[in-house]
Amino acid sequence: MIGIPEAFSRSTIEREGEPGAAWLVELPGIVEGLLRQWECVPDGEVMHGGVGLIVPVLRGTDGAAVLKVSFPHPGNVHEPDAFAAWRGRGAVRLHERHDEQFAMLLERVRSSTLAEVEDGDEVVRVAGRLNHRLAVPAPPGLPRLREQADAWEEELRKDAMELPHGLSPYVVDAAVATVREVARVQPDTLIHGDLHARNVLAADREPWLAVDPKGYAGDPAYDCGTLLKSRALTLIEAHDPHKAVHRILDVFADAAELDRERARRWAQFHAVQAAFWGRRHGFRVARAGSRLDWLTEFLDRLAELLT
Repeated sequence: MIGIPEAFSRSTIEREGEPGAAWLVELPGIVEGLLRQWECVPDGEVMHGGVGLIVPVLRGTDGAAVLKVSFPHPGNVHEPDAFAAWRGRGAVRLHERHDEQFAMLLERVRSSTLAEVEDGDEVVRVAGRLNHRLAVPAPPGLPRLREQADAWEEELRKDAMELPHGLSPYVVDAAVATVREVARVQPDTLIHGDLHARNVLAADREPWLAVDPKGYAGDPAYDCGTLLKSRALTLIEAHDPHKAVHRILDVFADAAELDRERARRWAQFHAVQAAFWGRRHGFRVARAGSRLDWLTEFLDRLAELLT
């Protein structure tokens, strides 16, 4: 029987409560059943991400692969749809899927991530090139980001009124304007939806491949914001944060072949949204206390730099 890492169990229960605990009880049996169904044998130490258990396996002609089983959540529904559409183009290959169990058999890649690369420009450049490669026509049935625009605007206005914050009205209004002018008109293009350096892994078939997509249909420039937030530590430590922020925009937009102004507006929207989210819900790395205050204040500053 497959063992479940203690850290994964603890974080799942903290995040999901009783449903998470019940799922963890069933998880070893789910894994064993999928191993039999897909004729796989375990081949290494069990790993995990934020919401999914990762079991290295071997299977016939496919060779080295991984079995990924995620906690059943609406945010995980369209991950296999994205992999199926890409067919290995800039992302790991999908061998099998079991949608009822939120499970996939995927191409195995290395454990090292793009976040480990020291050259900041190279990190952003690789992410931008992948963004461009992943931007293919979206299959039907994927969530369209433009359909979230009304909810985004309502949430921004509600948060600005209800939460204590340091954002100026000008900064908040700029994010609302992006929702009205950019978010409501988006192409039917498949995008990653959570493209950042830890979701890009080193591989043998190609130097870098994307993992853990959300599988949205929308504007490829949307992912500039997810990448920029993930570079927070680099930006905080920069001698000139303004220059560092705009350098990321320049490099990403050039590599992704995107309009720089559109990328900037999405990144500003992400920063404002995250600043409010942190005040209302906290973050996985900081639920409360001085560290949360520090992060939300940094996001305020980032939003200002991007406005």
